[in-house]
Amino acid sequence: MRRLLIVTLALLLADTAIAFERQPNADYRARRDKLAAKLGKGVLVLFASTEAEGQNATRGFRQNDDFYYLTGWSEPGAALVIGGGNEILFLPAHNVSQEKWTGPKLSAESADAKSVTGFDRVDVLDHLRDELVKILPTPSAAVYTTPGSVPIQWLQRANAFPIYVSFSDASSMVAELRVTKDAGEIALLRKAALATVESHKAAARAVKPGASENEIAAIIEYEYKRRGCEGPAFSSIVGSGFNSTVLHYASNAGTMKEDDVVVIDIGGEYSMYAADVTRTLPVSGKFNPRQREIYDIVLGAQKAAVDAFKAGTSTIGRTAPNSLYKVAMDYINAYGKDRHGQPLGQYFIHGLSHYVGLAVHDAGDNARPLQPGAVFTIEPGIYIPEESLGVRIEDTYLVKEDGTLECISCGAPK
Repeated sequence: MRRLLIVTLALLLADTAIAFERQPNADYRARRDKLAAKLGKGVLVLFASTEAEGQNATRGFRQNDDFYYLTGWSEPGAALVIGGGNEILFLPAHNVSQEKWTGPKLSAESADAKSVTGFDRVDVLDHLRDELVKILPTPSAAVYTTPGSVPIQWLQRANAFPIYVSFSDASSMVAELRVTKDAGEIALLRKAALATVESHKAAARAVKPGASENEIAAIIEYEYKRRGCEGPAFSSIVGSGFNSTVLHYASNAGTMKEDDVVVIDIGGEYSMYAADVTRTLPVSGKFNPRQREIYDIVLGAQKAAVDAFKAGTSTIGRTAPNSLYKVAMDYINAYGKDRHGQPLGQYFIHGLSHYVGLAVHDAGDNARPLQPGAVFTIEPGIYIPEESLGVRIEDTYLVKEDGTLECISCGAPK
């Protein structure tokens, strides 16, 4: 019977899983063109993750977010050069011995390298230094990269560049582009959110006294994969009782009790794009009066922030002007008290929002007013350890072209 069940589940996953979706080559080229305009006379050199750097314990290799954003290339060991009217993708040469273990890889020598990658120039990685020497302008050249890049540090030590070259951090330039999602990215984010919503529904059906937190996490992650996700975008948080007050609780080792609430903070990753959605549930199926009081305050704080949103004005930073964080904090402080008669704002101990995209906490300036195309969370919470009571409600929102907010995760009941 057990073997039959395993086979049945495997077939179900095979039937319902969706292949990894990559956007059209033109989308990645458009991003490179926008970045090239920002570089001026500078040159960007960006390296893909190596096999070791991008290794994920649960699902193998995962590409560097910035590299994937600009290239759509999901294999390790590549490099990208943009600048001086050039954009070149460098791929590792064929390693016949290694490919016996990893399978065949596309290389610069492959006949379809240009059509597959969308680059007019695809070269062998070993030619990177020679091409850079040709491209770099004089007498002053700025090479942009991301901090901590081992290949860049190696090239500096190896005197691969002329002495007039200066190195600058490209992270903020790429992050500025990544904040505004294009139509293809939004479609992938919707799919990640939908898979996460359905996982929340499955989790809610399974929550009951005596259920283990780990059991609920397993159900969630199964639901991701049967809906086409690679897996979780981050470690699933299923915290009941006192664990509900621990923000990044991830051991999921507890057993749910009758009088507990459980905080379920989860997000699937669909074709590299993340979701982030949190719900708080009563384990017994019904809140007691104190749990209901705190829950309603958190829900009210989320609604207050949504109602206060204005495109081009609102920000998500804690101290930024026109911050939605302040709206939520003011609401929480205005309602309810702790056991000592003090306002509840002291128990809202994290930020209200973060961008969502290729990373669950995506790149972007939190002080920048939110514009159409931005995707971000609104997630107020109250955590009272002495009452073993934590409540967080989190949804992912899209700023639409008309400047209004769309909740892309509100299919999960609140």
